[in-house]
Amino acid sequence: MWTDLRRWLWIAVAYLSLGLGLLGVFLPGLPTTPFVLLAAWAAARGSKTLHAWLLAHRLFGPMVRDWQARGAVSRPAKRAASFTMALCAAILFATAPKWWMAATGTACMAGVALWLWRRPE
Repeated sequence: MWTDLRRWLWIAVAYLSLGLGLLGVFLPGLPTTPFVLLAAWAAARGSKTLHAWLLAHRLFGPMVRDWQARGAVSRPAKRAASFTMALCAAILFATAPKWWMAATGTACMAGVALWLWRRPE
């Protein structure tokens, strides 16, 4: 019973993460890559079918395989993420009621960008 419940929880996490990742394709500020990678990780524990689909997917497959094999992120993905974070930082500074709110969000994004660019390609 617990095994089935755990499997269904992994499947739920996988589909929820994949849904958020797909939303991230269209919504600036919501990242795609981390959610797709989380979906692949959860799917590997709950749904071999979904995991195989993600690995074979023409868009997500290379990203998931690179991450699983070497913890790598492609240079185009790094550029896209950095551009999106810079755009979000500009929007934050233009719309935040207090400068420190925008600075806090921008500092978090800068930390993520630094980590991202230190990953292998």
